[in-house]
Amino acid sequence: MSRIAIALVAGLLGFTLYVMVVVALADHVLGLHWLVQVLYFAAAGILWAFPAKSLMFWAARSG
Repeated sequence: MSRIAIALVAGLLGFTLYVMVVVALADHVLGLHWLVQVLYFAAAGILWAFPAKSLMFWAARSG
């Protein structure tokens, strides 16, 4: 199996799991102060990019 195929499967599964966790935690955050909500959703919207970047670079690397 090629790196790209592995990265595709891992990325889709990982992102799905990430969204499930973020949505589950969002239920607890919604009752908090608006600033906490802004910080949570901003972080949740950005943090997925770092593992995705690493996965893309790994998949693109010739091996």
